[in-house]
Amino acid sequence: MTWVRRGGLSTLVFLLPLLIIFGFFSWYPIGRSIVMSLQQTNLVSAPSFVGLENFRHVLDDPLLWTAVKNTAWFAALALLFGYPVPLIAAVAMSEVKRMKGLFSALAYLPVVIPPVVAVLLWKVFYDASPTGVFNTILGWVGLGPFPWLQDASWAMPSLVLEATWAAAGGTVIIYLAALTGVPTELYDAVEVDGAGLWRKIWHITLPQLRGILLITLILQVIGTAQVFLEPFLFTDGGPANSTLTVLLLIYRYAFGNSLGGDYGAATALSLMLAAFLAVLSAVYLRLTRSWSTS
Repeated sequence: MTWVRRGGLSTLVFLLPLLIIFGFFSWYPIGRSIVMSLQQTNLVSAPSFVGLENFRHVLDDPLLWTAVKNTAWFAALALLFGYPVPLIAAVAMSEVKRMKGLFSALAYLPVVIPPVVAVLLWKVFYDASPTGVFNTILGWVGLGPFPWLQDASWAMPSLVLEATWAAAGGTVIIYLAALTGVPTELYDAVEVDGAGLWRKIWHITLPQLRGILLITLILQVIGTAQVFLEPFLFTDGGPANSTLTVLLLIYRYAFGNSLGGDYGAATALSLMLAAFLAVLSAVYLRLTRSWSTS
């Protein structure tokens, strides 16, 4: 009765639609996936309980470790090149005195383009012939032609380049919004001391954005670990499985057979990936808790 008098019942009534929607569209599929990972099923014939056999099948698949290695390589390249690019662009745009809105719109424009359209457009640009768009441009300065998507050593960096271009705009906007919250008095103080742009960034901008930087880092790690669109549309995991990622392997388990896929193995690998990312996120947030608040 105390809980009701304090408004608990009315709070529950307001929460009920949200709980129903989340339960039906999120929690129920998660629970169904856990059940399906313990079954042998193609969603056509009757499922049979196999216990942990799907997990053993996935772990014994040699393609799993190829996919894990490729996904880690994609994540490493994306962090090395894709993580600092939005920050550099945001800081540069914050220093511009005029037309900030135009530059912000241009930075966000790739995000507006439908991802499939962007990938197919870049696929044309990546034509490996000397008359391809990128090879023609590089040929003007005496470089190339490069194989891009047709070579195992070039394919993954090519995917990372397009993914960075496509996703950087959203992070740029986040950084620009965070930069507006940095007290201008701090910049005025270091300018009085004769500090240049680099010292302003190192001693003022980066410490003030530390919490945002830590959040965007773990979000990028989670996002790159679930990369699917680029390897699927660009190379379909090739050449020679050099761009096969974990999510693309899940797709192959589920839809690789026209007569009905192995959904048990697909959900088993999905749960393994989800568990890994959950543990990684928990450890990361625990280790960086003091850095983001101090």
